[in-house]
Amino acid sequence: MPQSALRIAFMLGLLSVIGPIAIDMYLPALPQIGADLNADMTDVQLTLAVYFVAFGGAQILYGPLADHFGRRPPLFIGLTIFAMGALGSALAPSVDFLMAARFLQGLGGASIAALPRAVVRDLHKGPEATRLMARIMLVVSVGPMLAPLAGSGVLMIGSWRWIFVAMVLIAAMALMMVRFSLPETLPPEHRVRINLRSLLQGFRTLLTDFRFLGLTLVAGFSMASFFVFLATSSYVYIGFFGLTPLQYSAAFAANAVGFFGASQIAARLGVKYGPSRVVANAMAGFAIAQVTLLMLAIAGFAGLFQVIALLFIGNAFLGLVIPTCMVMALDDHGRIAGLASSLGGTIQMTTGAVMIAISSIFFDGTVVKMVVSTALCAGCGVTISMLTFRRRNPA
Repeated sequence: MPQSALRIAFMLGLLSVIGPIAIDMYLPALPQIGADLNADMTDVQLTLAVYFVAFGGAQILYGPLADHFGRRPPLFIGLTIFAMGALGSALAPSVDFLMAARFLQGLGGASIAALPRAVVRDLHKGPEATRLMARIMLVVSVGPMLAPLAGSGVLMIGSWRWIFVAMVLIAAMALMMVRFSLPETLPPEHRVRINLRSLLQGFRTLLTDFRFLGLTLVAGFSMASFFVFLATSSYVYIGFFGLTPLQYSAAFAANAVGFFGASQIAARLGVKYGPSRVVANAMAGFAIAQVTLLMLAIAGFAGLFQVIALLFIGNAFLGLVIPTCMVMALDDHGRIAGLASSLGGTIQMTTGAVMIAISSIFFDGTVVKMVVSTALCAGCGVTISMLTFRRRNPA
């Protein structure tokens, strides 16, 4: 990969990692937040769900803006809003205020999620795009591995509120990087003017494309399984298994190692076997891992080692699924890549938020209830992948 492409991948990775940091960094603090704000477990989990709702829904806005004005201006707007939401979270006097601030933070973070994928589509498509996406995810992998450790470190010396102060500083540094280092990848002659007719036409094109919807939902339920894990893991690892926040961070990092390690070979496998085959087989592998873990949990044999090992295997399969699906979904929609990326992100994040809300209803801090939700996501994802690829190639 040329030096310039590696530089772009590194910068897009640094931007993309802000979203995971906004989630993962405060996971070790969830029990402390509940105690400090006098909130129950369900309300604290909803601070994650509202973030995902805003994070997903606002991508619909940033996509058309990016197709009209270019990729950089919406990033400036989004990062500024993200910083304001982080500051509000740090000052939250109640869990309801924290939910509102997290919602605002999600509105800003949506730009960081949608636009890097559009930049990738501006530069490449097919295997090259998958390879660039994998390089980005290699940088992103630092977030899930180090963010909980960083959050635990903050908790050792101060309050959970300082975690959100750190997010404000991260957003400020990202703004400086976009201003001085990130080039504009959408030339003026390729931009699409914002008007109701073109938006409706674009939405119609995407929402009637069975392949786009199928690939987006496969990635959506794959991500939803991880989002459910995010919302429940601190209670299971810390509350159920008795780990310290620092030990929890190390156990959590195993999932990131599996996911991002596998993502680095996704492009190579796609070239050798075809991306559709890679996604279909990897989804099947993920479902098998989750069902196996569920059976062990129901039988009472899901100890800490078994949970970490099978989640590691499952997330390794997702490392093949998610970047490949993201690239395949945009391949046929280069002219409206911003809109396609934002709509895809909205569908995926909304799927994750819905699954968090559903799991929070019956979650009781045990392994079984956590794995029931992740196995449900796996079942939905593998079913949709079978329908999507069967329709594409009936033979």
